[in-house]
Amino acid sequence: MSQFSNDLDQCLLALNKGDLILYPTDTIWGIGCDATNEQAVAKIYALKKRIANKSMIVLLAEEKDLLTHVMQPNLQIFDYIKGVAKPTTVIYEGATGVADNLLNEDGTIAIRIVKDPFCRELINLFGKPIVSTSANLSGYPPPAIFDDIDAEIKNGVDYIVQHRQDDIHLAEPSAIIRWNNNGIPTIIRN
Repeated sequence: MSQFSNDLDQCLLALNKGDLILYPTDTIWGIGCDATNEQAVAKIYALKKRIANKSMIVLLAEEKDLLTHVMQPNLQIFDYIKGVAKPTTVIYEGATGVADNLLNEDGTIAIRIVKDPFCRELINLFGKPIVSTSANLSGYPPPAIFDDIDAEIKNGVDYIVQHRQDDIHLAEPSAIIRWNNNGIPTIIRN
């Protein structure tokens, strides 16, 4: 069995138990869990020492999955997503089908459709969205490579993906936009 396949299997075991994973995303290394499991999400807040009203990102594998997790998405978003090259997280109004503690105080949700093969395969096999938050303690910069991840984070998760640990390409967080129901995007982070 390849390391890629073994990582997928181990991640699925962890996610199905409500455990935390440390994994490479289409941007930076992230801490992940089942985005529909409120207790698992709470574990991430505790591990990162992050205040609970600071929401996290949800990863989806397919654009069509937005229809399951966003009430009445503006259909223009599909054209926008196709037109951007950089991984882009979109903040949507009217979140549904995810743990309540992932929602921002105003009911919005941050979602990114991933293009990374490992993430896409994991989410498709899991059949549910996965949380992705930077693999750092709150207040510290996000790690650009695996070796920059704090030992406290590594020791606090239940499974660490082996795939791409040796990448030396300095990763960056995604761009973030807010997509209002009027169809006008607001850039939060380039």
